[in-house]
Amino acid sequence: MVITGRLVALAALGALLAAASTGLVLAYAFALLALVVVDLSLAGRIADLRLRRDAVPTLRLGEDGSTTVYVTNDGRRTLRALVRDAWVPSAGAAPRQQLVRVPRGERRPVHTSLVPTRRGHRHAAFVVIRSFGPAGLAARQRRLPVPGDLHVLPPFASRRFLPEKLARLRQIDGAVLVRQRGQGYEFDSLRTYVTGDDVRAIDWRATARSRDVVVRTWRPERDRHVILAIDTGRSAAARLGNEPRLDAALDACLLLGAVAARAGDRIGLVAADTAVRARLGISAGRDVLPRLVAALAPLEPTLVEMDPQLLAGEVLRQATKRSLIVLFSALDTAADTGLLPAARALIARHEVIVASVGDPALAALAHARSDAVEVYTAATAELAAAERRQTAEQLARLGAHVVDVPADVFASGVVDAYLDLKAAGKL
Repeated sequence: MVITGRLVALAALGALLAAASTGLVLAYAFALLALVVVDLSLAGRIADLRLRRDAVPTLRLGEDGSTTVYVTNDGRRTLRALVRDAWVPSAGAAPRQQLVRVPRGERRPVHTSLVPTRRGHRHAAFVVIRSFGPAGLAARQRRLPVPGDLHVLPPFASRRFLPEKLARLRQIDGAVLVRQRGQGYEFDSLRTYVTGDDVRAIDWRATARSRDVVVRTWRPERDRHVILAIDTGRSAAARLGNEPRLDAALDACLLLGAVAARAGDRIGLVAADTAVRARLGISAGRDVLPRLVAALAPLEPTLVEMDPQLLAGEVLRQATKRSLIVLFSALDTAADTGLLPAARALIARHEVIVASVGDPALAALAHARSDAVEVYTAATAELAAAERRQTAEQLARLGAHVVDVPADVFASGVVDAYLDLKAAGKL
C-alpha cells in the first residue's frame, strides 16, 4: 500500500484535534483508517490489467522517438492510476509518470518519448502502476514486466563527407584509370602509346598486329579486404570534448565502410581490449553497412589496458590474404602497451593504417603560459605531443601510414589515407 499526500493532510488535521480531546482524536483516527480501507478496496486491481508494448523503433544517437504501452482493464472497477514506464536514464524517457484512467473492459495507450543520450542497447525492465481509490487516500502499487529494447545506433556525423569521398573514388576508379603496370592491378584495356607511358606497359603482341605501339592500361583491383581493428581499452575511454575517443573511431569506421563498400572492397571488423568485444567476418554487398552498424553500436570502452597481441592475432587470423588493416588506437599509449611490436607483425604481411584521434585540448594547453602553473602544464603538453610524434615516426619507419588529426576531421583523414593508397596502386 502507498499513502498519498491527501491522507497525510487529513492526519495532520487530526493532530490539531489532540488539543481539544483525546477521545475525539481516537474516533477521528479510527474513522480515517476505515476510510482508507474502503478507498483501497475500491481501487482498481492491478492483477486484472494486461499490458502490451508496441515495437520500439531503432534510433540514431541525437534522434528522438517514442514507445507506447497499452493498458487493458479486465477488472470490474475503473482504474485510476499513475503509470511509469521505467527505462534506464540514458534512454531519456519522458514524462517520468502519467495519470491514466481506464474504465472496465477498455484499453488506453501510455506514450513515452525517448531521447537517448548514449548509443548501444537501452532497456526497459518493467512498468510501475500505482492504482488509487476514488478518494485518493491510498493506492495499490506493483511492478509489471513489460520488456523493451531500444537500439541506439552511432550518429554517423561524418556522412557529410560521403559525397566528396565518393566523387574522389569515382575519379580514381573510373575517369582517371591507373596507366601503369604494377602489382595488384587488373587489366583494363589496350590503347595507343603516348609520350610519358611506362615502356613496361607495352603489349608487344598487340603492337605486332597494329601499325601503332600499343600499351595495356590497368585499374585498381576490386574485392580487396579491409579489416577495421579497434582498440576498446582504457585509451578509448578518454574524452575528447563531449565524446569518448572510441566514438570518433566508430564514426570513421562507418565512413570508411561506406566508401570501401562502394569501391567493391570487402569489410571485416575486430574490436578488442583484453577480450574480443565485436567481430564481423569479411562481408560485401548492400548489407555490409547495416551489419557494420549493428556490430559497432553496442561497443563501449573498458577501463583496462588493451592487449595489442590479442588484437593483432585476431586480425591475422581473419586476414587470410594481403589486406588493408586500419588500426584505431592511441599513439600516446603505444610505447607503454606494446602497440609497436603488434603493428610490426601486421605490417610484415599487410598494408597498415594506424589512426589516432588528436586531442585539441593538448594544443590549447601547450600555448597557455600566463603564469607558472600554465608554464608547467604547457611543458607537460609539449612532452606528450613529442611522444606522439616520436611514436608516429617509429610507425612510419616500420611502413605504416599514420593518421593523427583532430576529431572533427578524423573520419575524413582516415578515408583520405585509404583513397591515397588506392590512387597509388597499393590497394
